[in-house]
Amino acid sequence: MQLGWVQGGKMWLGALVTLLLWSNLEGQENSFTINSIHMVILPKQEVQNGENLTLKCIVDISTTSHVKLPHRVLFYKDDVLFRNVSSVESTESYFIPQARVYNAGTYKCTVILKNKEKTTSEYEVLVEGVSSPIVTLDKKEAIEGGVVKVHCSVPEEKAPVHFTIEKLEHDAKGVKQKREKTSQDLNSVTLDFTVEEQDRVIYFMCQARIISGKRVETSGMAKSDLVTVRESFSNPKFHISPEGTITEGDELHIKCTIQVTPMVQSFPEIIILKEKAIVAHRQHSNTATYSVMAMVEHNGNYTCKVETSRISKVSSIAVNITELFSKPKLESSAKCLDQGESLSLWCSIPGAPPANFTIQKKEGMIVSQAQNFTKKASKWDSGTYTCKAGIGKVVKESNTVQITVCEMLSKPRIFYDSRSEVIKGQTIKVNCQSINGSLPIFYSLLKASTILESRNMVLNEPAVFKDNPTEDVEYQCIVNNCHSHSQMMSELLRVTVIAPVEAVKLMILLNKMVESGKDIVLQCSVNKASGPITYKFYREKEVRPFYQVILNDTQAFWRKPQASKEQEGQYYCTASNRANAAKNVPQSNILTIRVFLAPWKKGVIALVVIGVIIAILALGARYYFLKKAKAKQMPVEMSRPAVPLLTSNNEKMLSDSSTEANSPYGYNEDIGNHAMKPMNENKEPLTLDVEYTEVEVTSSEPHEGLGTKGTETVYSEIRKTNPDFMGNRYSRTEGSLDGT
Repeated sequence: MQLGWVQGGKMWLGALVTLLLWSNLEGQENSFTINSIHMVILPKQEVQNGENLTLKCIVDISTTSHVKLPHRVLFYKDDVLFRNVSSVESTESYFIPQARVYNAGTYKCTVILKNKEKTTSEYEVLVEGVSSPIVTLDKKEAIEGGVVKVHCSVPEEKAPVHFTIEKLEHDAKGVKQKREKTSQDLNSVTLDFTVEEQDRVIYFMCQARIISGKRVETSGMAKSDLVTVRESFSNPKFHISPEGTITEGDELHIKCTIQVTPMVQSFPEIIILKEKAIVAHRQHSNTATYSVMAMVEHNGNYTCKVETSRISKVSSIAVNITELFSKPKLESSAKCLDQGESLSLWCSIPGAPPANFTIQKKEGMIVSQAQNFTKKASKWDSGTYTCKAGIGKVVKESNTVQITVCEMLSKPRIFYDSRSEVIKGQTIKVNCQSINGSLPIFYSLLKASTILESRNMVLNEPAVFKDNPTEDVEYQCIVNNCHSHSQMMSELLRVTVIAPVEAVKLMILLNKMVESGKDIVLQCSVNKASGPITYKFYREKEVRPFYQVILNDTQAFWRKPQASKEQEGQYYCTASNRANAAKNVPQSNILTIRVFLAPWKKGVIALVVIGVIIAILALGARYYFLKKAKAKQMPVEMSRPAVPLLTSNNEKMLSDSSTEANSPYGYNEDIGNHAMKPMNENKEPLTLDVEYTEVEVTSSEPHEGLGTKGTETVYSEIRKTNPDFMGNRYSRTEGSLDGT
């Protein structure tokens, strides 16, 4: 006890001295450097699984201090820190007992002293192999069809681990079953193995694989305990009766039996097969039996198969049966014959043993109970015939004979749906049918003496042919069947095809330039279309036609006698028949018509125009000159003195004389009425020189109320004007009557 206290006191004393030295060192701030650091792995970097492994980190530090400086040493595996220790020693170790695969990796260590640190290079450690797996079973004794659970583990290793488990037969070579599984989270796995019917004593082997970096480490094979297998049921056995030779007609019994283990939970199913066909089966029993009257066709190999959900056992046996008599043979006089011909059938057996014969149709109708059969064939005799021959209980059926009694065809009928007209290009369905005659019937449709299409009908229905006629056409139907008579032909079927109006053309006869007074004749024509055709003539931009006609011709005319300018313009026409849709009426081209005058009419018009122009010019000239003369008269009238009052006779005479004197110049009283107009009416002033001439005038007329002949003295006043104006002469009269 005192020794313990003494040792404890020494330890505390050493720690106290170290602490004082460290405090002293801190105060003095000693200098230091890390010279080197490296790692030593013992015994080596590659070790076997289960070996001990030591990692040593060796540090070399130089310092001015007289004591060892404390520092930290850090150990890393794959860059992950797993140990951190403080030390004053130059070497620090990490011990790994019984290294496993998960201990393999890349190691390094780091030393840290105050603010300085240094790290070693990386050292790769390899652990070879995997620890041996441990295999355990849930049972050591199993029944066929049962399940054995195999548990395999590597307790010292870490997941993931890949396990391989094999099932083997004791004292036998080869693996019977192999299974693999990777356990991601556990270092163990449990797998189920079915016990098969061939298993007797079995055991299991387990192997573990672990991926380490780029390497795969594998364990050795670990073996399990032995498992003893007991049968759930025995192999099946056959029992055939009667034993020995089996002849046709004998009762044949094929029996399959098994023995079932008492501990089995359910009975298996027993199945008897002949050439893969199941002939008998039984459940919940140890026996299955197939019983039948023996016939030659029962010869062959039989298989007995016993099954549970997981187990299947099989055995086979061959059965031979002796033939009592051969299979009968049925023959006929002909296989295909016309209605009314003779039909003969006969049945025979090789060796001609006495037997009972029956000839019947396939439908079961017996036609004869004799070996031979003859009759006059009708269409109802067509069918398949067989013959049955029996000796004792054994009845055998012959081969089949197909008899075809061919009924002659009736004249075929040809027709189509005539309720609607056939439009050019549309599909028409032509039907052909012979009401009477044996099937199949071969139909051919002729179009203009050429076969359009053929069809074989196995039912008594019309043969339907489709066509797209473009013009009026004739169809005919030809039929044929198995009868020896030549083929039959139908009547001709005439089909009228309505060709729609497709193209319309408008043209004018003679010339597009029409002379006025001549006839305009427009022709509206169509392609090869069916009548009646409705033609309509239009003027451009007019909605209603100005002429409409329905014809059975492919052209229509419109005539306009004595054309005038009113008929000039653009024209078009439309044409349609009942094959054209109301909304799709073809329209012609647009035709432009010009109307011009005849040359002689142009001449007449020119003459009239010229005459009118001349008359207008003449009237204009006359008006111009009259206006000019009138302009000259006005200033003269303004300058004349007033005439003294005269007697009535003198006035009359003066008036007459004045009229006569002025008439050569075309003046009348109307002109005199304008004598009082001002002088400035003429734009140019007149310069007048007046001369007077005495003229004696004797009046030839006696004046009323005067008894003597009078004499008048007339003074002629002549005015001189400018040379640009015409000289006008005015008369001024002074009367001197006798007795005054």
